[in-house]
Parts: sequence; structure tokens; C-alpha cells
Amino acid sequence: MTELPAFTIAWHHHCLNLGPRTCIMGILNITPDSFSDGGHFFNPDSAIQQALRLQAQGADILDIGGESARPFSDPVTEEEEIRRVVPVIEAIAGQLTIPISIDTCKSSVARRALDAGASIINDISALRMDSQMAALAAERDIPVILMHMLGTPRTMQVSPVYVDLIGEIQEFLQTAIDGAVNQGISRTRLIIDPGIGFGKTIQHNLTLINRLKDFEALNLPILMGPSRKSFIRNILKQRLPDDQDPNMDAVETGTQVALVASILNGAHIVRVHDVARARITADIADALKKKG
Repeated sequence: MTELPAFTIAWHHHCLNLGPRTCIMGILNITPDSFSDGGHFFNPDSAIQQALRLQAQGADILDIGGESARPFSDPVTEEEEIRRVVPVIEAIAGQLTIPISIDTCKSSVARRALDAGASIINDISALRMDSQMAALAAERDIPVILMHMLGTPRTMQVSPVYVDLIGEIQEFLQTAIDGAVNQGISRTRLIIDPGIGFGKTIQHNLTLINRLKDFEALNLPILMGPSRKSFIRNILKQRLPDDQDPNMDAVETGTQVALVASILNGAHIVRVHDVARARITADIADALKKKG
């Protein structure tokens, strides 16, 4: 097994060493309608407690979002997104030692979140939806996650088609990287995400995991987010009730398998709901890489 390329991202008072040890990004959705934990942490007090819990369980990054990106979801206003996330970030920023990532496509939301204590931008549009986002990231000199998505959350799962899946996603991400650098963001601040579940069929997602090493050609850290995604639930649909609850143990077990495959194939960061289980899974997968 070839050694995973290593990267170090150091900014402000944070440092991520990416390579030998998989980085765990814990998900905190402050929304009423996210596909897995929608409504669970919509109350600020419960969100704050969950943030502290995820750090204690082994998260290396906390990713906070106030707008669902589930398939067919509708956007929310900037004001509502700010109302959801900023008070929580303000409350936890001084209590966490790990960096906080703001999951948003809106520069106004990102700015307020950064002012409150966040220090990473996770933009599922790869800086395409808001012309001011790149300038903000360059101004603050912070890490940015660039994700591939076919269309928008509302349209992405309407018969997604590719002629060359890996080649098209590589080209998209290279264009996003070049655009970010041309707008003043240091290349050393960039992380790429092939976008599992964002405009992909079951087979597309499986191919992405199996061929993740192809994205090493872009020479940047790779993030993967297969946690509880619909492709896992669809593979297991004969074993699940009709409602296919994303929080079922079977779905989480499927997630852990997808995480192992992602890590062994080159993921530096995995974005997950269940940090405690993912930390154990990643530790074993990291040990397997070293013994390979």
C-alpha cells in the first residue's frame, strides 16, 4: 500500500497534520430538516452540548451548518442561517480547542461565523454561488474546502449523468482550485472534496470511493463525507424498513465500511455524524495503512 501524501495546514492558532492520522470532522447541523440529524440540535442549548460532546469523542474539526444540503432541499435566507449558527459558534468558540468550520455558500453567513469564532469555510458550491466568498477567505487567510456538486441541492439528484466521472470531477476541482488561487487564496489553505452524494448515483459514489487515489494528482488534502448518505441506505434497502431511517444501526455500520474504504484509498479527512465510532474506525484503518 503506497504511503498517503502528507499535508500540514497551519493558520492562526490551529494546525492540521493530514496524512498518517485521519482527521475526523464532526457534523453539527443546526437545522430542522437535514437528512440525518435535522431538528436534533436545532435548539441552541442542545447544539452547544453536542459540540462539546463531539470534541470529547475525538473530533479534530467541528463543522457547523444552518442550511440543509439534502437532495431537493430549498435554501434558507441569510438572516435565518445567521440566526441559527452564530449564537452557537459564539457560545462554543472559547470552549473548544479544535477549529470550527462554517458550512455555507453565503459570504455574509461565513463572515458573521468567522467573526464569532469559526476559522474554516466549507463551501459545497466551491466558491461558485457567492462572488464575495473567495475574497473573504483570502482576507482572513483561512482554510477552504472546495466540493464538487452537479447542479444545486434542489436539482443534483435528478438523473445525474457523466461521460467520464473521475475526469469531469477532477477538471471541476482543478478549475475551482485555480479560481481560488487567482482570487488570492493560498494553495496551502485548500482542501478538496469529490462530493459523495451530491449529484451522483449509487455506482458513481462507489466508483469515487474505489478510485479516490486518482484525486491525489491534484496534490491537495482530500475530504470524504459518506456518512449515512442515501447510497448506503439504498444498498441496504432490503434490510431496512420502508422509511430507511438514516440513524439506524445498519446505516451507521454501512457508513463505517465506507469510511474504511475511503481512508485506505486516500482520504485525509472524513466528515461524520458519529464521531466516537468514526474515531475507532479511523484508528484501525490508519494502522492498516502503516502495516501495508
